Amino acid sequence: MRPSLLDPLFAPATALEGVGSRIAGLIANVVPADLTSRPPRVGDLLFVLPHSLIDRTNRPEMAHAPQGAIVTLKLTVDRHQPPPRGKRNVPYRVFAFDETGQIALTFFHAHQAYLEKQLPVGGEVLVSGRMEWFNGRPSMVHPDYIVPVSEADSLPPLEPVYPLTAGLSPKILRRAIGQALARLPDLPEWQDEDLKTRLGLPPFRAALERLHNPESIEEISPEGASWRRIAYDELLASQLSLALVRGRTRKLSGRPLKGDGLLAARIRKALPYSLTPSQERAVADIFADLAKEERMLRLLQGDVGAGKTVVAVLAMARAAEAGGQSALMAPTELLARQHFSTIAPLAEAAGLRAALLTGREKGRERQAILDDIASGKTAFVIGTHALFQEAVRFRDLVLTIIDEQHRFGVHQRLAISAKGDAPDMLVMTATPIPRTLVLSAFGDMDVSRLTEKPAGRKPIRTVTMPADRLDELVERLQTAIAEGQKVYWICPLVEESEEIELTSAEDRFASLKQLFGDTVGLVHGRMAAREKDEAMRAFREGQTRILVGTTVVEVGVDVPDATIIVIEHAERFGLAQLHQLRGRVGRSDRPSSCVLLYKPPLGETAKRRLEVLRQTEDGFVLAEEDLKLRGEGDLLGTRQSGTPGFQIARLEFHAELLAAARDDARLVLSRDPELSGKRGEALRVLLYLFGKDEAVRLLRAG
Repeated sequence: MRPSLLDPLFAPATALEGVGSRIAGLIANVVPADLTSRPPRVGDLLFVLPHSLIDRTNRPEMAHAPQGAIVTLKLTVDRHQPPPRGKRNVPYRVFAFDETGQIALTFFHAHQAYLEKQLPVGGEVLVSGRMEWFNGRPSMVHPDYIVPVSEADSLPPLEPVYPLTAGLSPKILRRAIGQALARLPDLPEWQDEDLKTRLGLPPFRAALERLHNPESIEEISPEGASWRRIAYDELLASQLSLALVRGRTRKLSGRPLKGDGLLAARIRKALPYSLTPSQERAVADIFADLAKEERMLRLLQGDVGAGKTVVAVLAMARAAEAGGQSALMAPTELLARQHFSTIAPLAEAAGLRAALLTGREKGRERQAILDDIASGKTAFVIGTHALFQEAVRFRDLVLTIIDEQHRFGVHQRLAISAKGDAPDMLVMTATPIPRTLVLSAFGDMDVSRLTEKPAGRKPIRTVTMPADRLDELVERLQTAIAEGQKVYWICPLVEESEEIELTSAEDRFASLKQLFGDTVGLVHGRMAAREKDEAMRAFREGQTRILVGTTVVEVGVDVPDATIIVIEHAERFGLAQLHQLRGRVGRSDRPSSCVLLYKPPLGETAKRRLEVLRQTEDGFVLAEEDLKLRGEGDLLGTRQSGTPGFQIARLEFHAELLAAARDDARLVLSRDPELSGKRGEALRVLLYLFGKDEAVRLLRAG
């Protein structure tokens, strides 16, 4: 049960004066994305924080007020000029003056009686708003405030500026936030006193009141004490709920997987190379996890081409030694087929059977695969979402491996887990994730990192080139193809779009075909699976030498003898995606190149992004840089998948708070796993406050 103490904050926003259903609908656009699935509540408004401050104490004489500045002028009203009768589109003007000149105060769709009362002729008023100059004449359109000089004290000296949406006025939002603050009950302190002192955090209520009524711009900075306090509360709520979920998930399992190492040894023997030190460490971590009573939840991070699949196969071999089956799930059919082509020969070398299950297998062929999985004849099953379907039954699924984690939501993770008796889980991602984000998004997992590239791989030379040097690039490609090289050419769109002038994959395919003939192929996400496979096969086997594509080739496509990748409109891609795409080349011992084509002029962020990419191939360095460049925004394409997008916390400012929150959450649950003590009860209030009701339900479910 939610503590009754929180009832005032859980009331609908329409309970506030001046907030009807229309305004509540607009408020829903400024509260955080993950809350918009329900109508906004009073408490949501507390966490809509200001991003800047208007200084109403800036009171220059009119002639000295700069263009665009928000100023407060002391004026005498001279005369009113209503629009001619019947011409509603002409604005209403009120002329006023000070010692330095005259100004026109301009109002659209105005009510004359109201303005005559607000601005009586001859009256002295303070008018505050944005200053505009047209042809040397000053004007102010719809001033924010008009007050008689005698009531100067009623004008707020400093006014916080909140995020807005079309149709929602700043005044209405500020008034609603003020009412929400007034309804904030006295809440128990859920933070540890020593920690609060060490981090310099004020009490919860004091922090919110300061943020909504700041006295200086520093007080609303994400690096200021008040913002840090609320950010830490949010991070602690997030880490506590992740730890509770993890604790419950781990309790489900109780089957150690141990083996004699024979199958794993056969697979190692079949490999044409030996494992890198970090692959060996990852395998040791996984074997140790599998041998434990609790369920494994491990994230395997490896840069493009670092050899995650081999680690996965050895984990599957250990599961087979213990008599169980493994399932490996990939986000696309292309990737599932590729995994299968790598894994099947290794399984065979160990005397095991592997099967591929995607949406494409039909009829008798599909039924035979399903029968072998159900009987346990098949030890390794590789597939796409098709593995979730009801018809797929395992005899004894003990290990699930999910590739490219961020393409799958939490629900899908749970659906595959339900196929076995709480199988161990290994999640693989080729998107290097900064440590801070691993803590936030994958706080429920242990992490292994593959840091080296397999032996023999050459570095990739990365160059940037403006689009107007395209002819020069095409000439170089003609030479490269004559030498037997293969080229990827990536475009951001499938078809030409009217609105955005970007070269589409289909247009680029047509123009390259005129120059290179039938050696050019095309692959994009709108093609049927068989067409994609055919395009990839022709490229792999050398029938085509240039493959024009969209980002469908971003994940896992493996053509070792492709040595050049051209990325058109590189300024349009994020760092993580550019790095993923670049990883399609440099997969053999031949020197490789990545050409980033851009359309000048470049903005500061785009310029920095391309520069960083030229300087390093280390995905982890790039991921940290990406976090700095654009915040935690959509770094992993994870917003849809149940990864927390924080409302208050900003990982670029609060990374060290996240690590502290994680440690604090673990400590709390080790001492008080049911949150039943004094601090535990207060922490339950915190979980409800930040919408982590699921975690509290888990506590009750036990």
